[in-house]
Amino acid sequence: MIEVYTDAATAGNPGPSAVGIYIKDRHKFSKYLGSCSNHEAEFLAVIYALEYCCQYYSGEIISIRSDSQLVVHSADTEHCKNPAYASLLEKILALHKHFSYVFYKWIPDKENKHADRLAREELKKNQ
Repeated sequence: MIEVYTDAATAGNPGPSAVGIYIKDRHKFSKYLGSCSNHEAEFLAVIYALEYCCQYYSGEIISIRSDSQLVVHSADTEHCKNPAYASLLEKILALHKHFSYVFYKWIPDKENKHADRLAREELKKNQ
């Protein structure tokens, strides 16, 4: 099982945003997004993490851990109440086909330190 931690950092809502992805004991990376809302950035963090995992861990069991209750709930139920995030959720669900199983776990901020630090550093670097 591949443990993947994702987080986003934004300066304003919407505002400049970045994501951090930490794959436990394997890899870490961050990406500057430009301007988006905090929820959009959290969805994009999962998308970028799954896209990376498609390249390197296709067919594996993927455990996505995020401190975004909206993203975790939306991915778990495969439904998003807010239509603004529907296309982002569709991308996430489409990426699932590359893995034997994908599950989501909500974690508190204090358990997401690595991804949080990566996102904040990337945001700071681009401001």
